[in-house]
Amino acid sequence: MELIAVNKKARDYEILEVYEAGIELKGTEVKSLRDKNVSFKDSFCRIKDGEVYLLNLHISPYKHASHFNHDPERPRRLLLHKREIKRLTGKLSSGGLTLIPTKIYFNNKGIVKIEIALAKGKKKYDKREEIKEKELQRKIKEYMKYGGR
Repeated sequence: MELIAVNKKARDYEILEVYEAGIELKGTEVKSLRDKNVSFKDSFCRIKDGEVYLLNLHISPYKHASHFNHDPERPRRLLLHKREIKRLTGKLSSGGLTLIPTKIYFNNKGIVKIEIALAKGKKKYDKREEIKEKELQRKIKEYMKYGGR
C-alpha cells in the first residue's frame, strides 16, 4: 500500500466506522495522484440517487497534460457495494453523523482506493480532553525514559 495523502481534519471527528471504496478517476487525475498533488481541504461525501459522491477533493491538474486536463474539484463517484450504500444511507438519515474521507492510497495492484469514515463531530471539551490525555502520556513516557531522575 502506497499512501498518497491523509486528511488531518479527520482528527476533529470521532470515527465510528471505516469503509474502503474505489474512486472513479480520469487518466490525468491518476497521474497527478502519483505525484501526490491532492488536498483534502473541506472535502466530504454525499449520497445522491443511490450513489456516493466525493465533493471538494482537490486534485491538481497534471502539468504535462494537454488541453484535455481535468477539473480539479469535480464531484467524483465512489465505488461501494449496494448494501454498503444502503447501510450508510440509513445511518446518515438518523442525523448527527457525516461521511468524511480519511486517506487516499494505491493498493498493492496499483489501483487508487479511498478510505471513508462514518464520523460524529467532536465537541470542544472532547478535543480538550484528548489534548490533556496526550500531554499526560508524553510526560509519563518522558519520566519513564529518565527513570525518575
